[in-house]
Amino acid sequence: MARQRRRKQQQLEEVDFGVVTAEARKYVWSGAVPVQIRLHPSEISTTAASSSSSLVLLAPRNGYLPSLESEIRQYFNKSSTAGDSDTIWFDYQGLPLKWHIPTGVLYDLLVAEPERPWNLTVHFKAYPAEVLTLCEDESVKWNYINALKEASYVMYGSTKSIMNMSQLDQVELWRCVVAGDLEGYDRIAARLRPAFGGGGHWVRDFLHKHNSEDTQSGGSETGRPGRIPVRVYVRAVDCDLDDLFDAAPVTNWDEVAYTTRPIDLREGSILTIRDVLMKAVPHLFTAENIQGTSPGLKEGMRALSIDEATAGPESDGTSNDKVGRSDAAEISQCISEADKSTNLRVEDTNSAVGELEDPSFEGIVRIQGIEPNLDLPLEWVARNLCGPEHFIHVIVISTCPTH
Repeated sequence: MARQRRRKQQQLEEVDFGVVTAEARKYVWSGAVPVQIRLHPSEISTTAASSSSSLVLLAPRNGYLPSLESEIRQYFNKSSTAGDSDTIWFDYQGLPLKWHIPTGVLYDLLVAEPERPWNLTVHFKAYPAEVLTLCEDESVKWNYINALKEASYVMYGSTKSIMNMSQLDQVELWRCVVAGDLEGYDRIAARLRPAFGGGGHWVRDFLHKHNSEDTQSGGSETGRPGRIPVRVYVRAVDCDLDDLFDAAPVTNWDEVAYTTRPIDLREGSILTIRDVLMKAVPHLFTAENIQGTSPGLKEGMRALSIDEATAGPESDGTSNDKVGRSDAAEISQCISEADKSTNLRVEDTNSAVGELEDPSFEGIVRIQGIEPNLDLPLEWVARNLCGPEHFIHVIVISTCPTH
């Protein structure tokens, strides 16, 4: 085991992460999902020339569906019976889509096998308030800002830099997210937190760095983060993972389990995607690999459940309130509750799988539209495959039930 770790560490040291980082971030920010949007038949005007008209466009992966509203309204203006005050919403195969979840995450979660274009139905009437929180003016923007605050607190133990953002910076930051403007985003992000972004040689430095005060104390606003914010979404399918074409569609959001997990960064070692999964969804590792499971881990092996207290602002749609100082206490409580619900350190989980070098994971993992190697360093993922709110969105598709 020690020899394998040294070999893996040497391989990482030989990689030019500066080049990999630049390319990865560029592809992530330019990523888009081709969508074909049709107006729901019940909302098509009787005077419309054709009921089969559809709009095809590219929806940015890091963006949100309501951000496409202006273009969609303009296209369906003559064929729709909706008024300007009606609230837009979307469905996929009858499932209302949560507007506060990034478009790419929705696609990776709900589309078992690639579907291009992604066929969506747009509505302007009969808003499903029992399923979706109301999306009012600037709701999406403030949802993003609040998610950014939560991520800041997880990483650095403070939301000060976000709360002190000027109105001008908030507007420009949101414009960059909507437009997919990476250069503009980086200019503002560098002012907020200079140490977390850019350069690619941090992995090499991290491997040889010891006794880090930032890591031991939970991170500082100008140093390396003490924790990484991760959202894990788990979907169970009723078919073989090698043939997802036969997977039944998600018909209710209760069929999807999701939660927020702040992952501690340990000094002197490199955490991987596999470590995150062992902490968040240990029940998806094969039985023979968890025979030595401790009582604490067995408790954590329960099927992941939706917990509004730990899912954070993004899960409940969030309000349009301005950034307030009381939010830090609320976020702190959320993180504390999340830690209690999985009171495990990653090394405890690793010991539970015995001495096996490669515990088998029963599922498919997707991050930003790719199925990554589970041994990819978590910090590299955090810097390059996270969303613009700094959360890593991990999609897990498995045959194990979520409840």
